[in-house]
Amino acid sequence: MVHEVDIKRVVRGPNDLEERIEQLEKQKEILQSACKRAGARIRDLEGEISIVKGIGMSSPEMKKAEARIKELEADNKILVKEVDRLSEYNNNLETILKGKK
Repeated sequence: MVHEVDIKRVVRGPNDLEERIEQLEKQKEILQSACKRAGARIRDLEGEISIVKGIGMSSPEMKKAEARIKELEADNKILVKEVDRLSEYNNNLETILKGKK
């Protein structure tokens, strides 16, 4: 004899599996789409990183900045010597003025 429980199980069984398969297929599509977007973003970022690395030290702007830094360092050395010279001159003048009093 077939019971009502058996009938429900037979009727629901394939429907439940079919519904679960549909859910899993939708989930698979969503995940595939997310992976494609993530992969595209990764490729974009890798491209940006390679551009930044390429521009970094060999760019005309960087070479110009390095040349300017060297120029300023040389100017600084000259100015330090000039300040020392003027300090010494000032000290000598003060000594002469003290001697005249």
